[in-house]
Amino acid sequence: MEKIVKLASENGIMIFSKSTCCLCYAVQILFNELGVHPFVHEIDHDPDGKEIEKALLRMGSGGPVPAVFIGGKLVGSTNEVMSLHLSGSLIPLLRPYLHALS
Repeated sequence: MEKIVKLASENGIMIFSKSTCCLCYAVQILFNELGVHPFVHEIDHDPDGKEIEKALLRMGSGGPVPAVFIGGKLVGSTNEVMSLHLSGSLIPLLRPYLHALS
């Protein structure tokens, strides 16, 4: 969906989320703890939310939300983000977008 690509490419770190999703909240807390302030788009507050949700699944996100994009590329959902973090691979992906991690 064009809206997903546009938002993901305009924001270095982007999370598509739902306001009632506890896994979305967990990913947001992780990023905040790492000093990241991603752009969060709550799809349940978007009139196109159902279409965005379907499009995220078609793009290969592990679940519709959270869908995390870094540098315009889909990283994945909670499992992928946590796996990257535990393996030490998440911060290098974030570094180009954060002066605080340099």
